[in-house]
Amino acid sequence: MGLEDRDWMRDARRQREAQARKAAGAGLRLGTLGILAFWLVVMGALYFAMQQVLKPKAISVNMTGDLVIPRDRDGHFYAPGTVNGRPVRFLVDTGASLVVVSEAIARSAGLPEGESTVFQTANGALPGRTVSGVPVSVGPASVSGVRVGVGLVGMGPDAALLGQSFLSKFEVVLSGEQMVLRRRS
Repeated sequence: MGLEDRDWMRDARRQREAQARKAAGAGLRLGTLGILAFWLVVMGALYFAMQQVLKPKAISVNMTGDLVIPRDRDGHFYAPGTVNGRPVRFLVDTGASLVVVSEAIARSAGLPEGESTVFQTANGALPGRTVSGVPVSVGPASVSGVRVGVGLVGMGPDAALLGQSFLSKFEVVLSGEQMVLRRRS
């Protein structure tokens, strides 16, 4: 075998090795993209599954007409409702004297000025105002003429407290993981 033949064979081997490295690099890139795509699909599926699991449970009305509010993961009871027709998400607070909303909710619900007051809370005195005669609903249960406090701070933009000015119209029963509101006779 001559010198030219050896050079030709060495060049051919180098070309095959270069092509093999190139193919391996392309395969590695495709493999990495495949793994990335797989994990993106898995993470997306987990995200949507968790959205369903973490979604607040809906309130319901049982056969006797009682409003049933399930306990949330954080141990509290939440219910959708309205204050003067404006949608809110109530935190049921059996220790609160009034239904209480933020100033922003009061403005968007069109509540009148009412009377200035100072609320005595667990965190101290809080200035605010009270408005009488406000319609409040939780699910299908409505009460007209509710006294509402304005001055809630530190909660979400649609958050409100559902206190005794509404709850006193119902018998409130805690039963395991649910709260039942039964209209008083």
